[in-house]
Amino acid sequence: MVYFSQQFNYNHPWSHVVIGMWHKYPNPHCSHVVTVDVLDRTVDPRTGIIRTERMLGCKQKAPIWVVKLFGGSEDAYVREISFVDPSTQTTSITSVNLSLSQFATCYEQIHYLPSPTNPSTQTVFRQTAEIQARMAIWRSMSDRVENWLAERFEQNALRGKLGFSDVLRSLWDGKEQPHSAHS
Repeated sequence: MVYFSQQFNYNHPWSHVVIGMWHKYPNPHCSHVVTVDVLDRTVDPRTGIIRTERMLGCKQKAPIWVVKLFGGSEDAYVREISFVDPSTQTTSITSVNLSLSQFATCYEQIHYLPSPTNPSTQTVFRQTAEIQARMAIWRSMSDRVENWLAERFEQNALRGKLGFSDVLRSLWDGKEQPHSAHS
């Protein structure tokens, strides 16, 4: 199993980041994400927590040896479930690949929360992923698949950060920031 993690701050308040989250795709940095379909969205009337389930369609350029060994195509699908809690200002997102999951899984978790030091202007982003090939018989092949998937995930995470930063800039930079009170 290969682990990936990163954490950084976006220079935007939590509310802006959550709004931007729904506008992340499409963007030129994440051109591998080609479709986003909302499968279900509910609001818990007691807690106000918004639960959204989405299906992301991706085009991934897999190495030819992966395609020959496992079959399949460049089309891949990821199931994503998010919970947005306006009362605690926390967002959690989990995603898992559906395509080729019998051979390898990538389980990702993302959290957005106000920065402890600057909660009104910064949002902490935490991301982890567990990548595991399911080929115990061929350990060296499994290691190669896990390493390739981890490299791909890291590249996509970097593209995602760049793309999401662009989305946030286009939505919020240069626009009047809301203030709690006007004199």
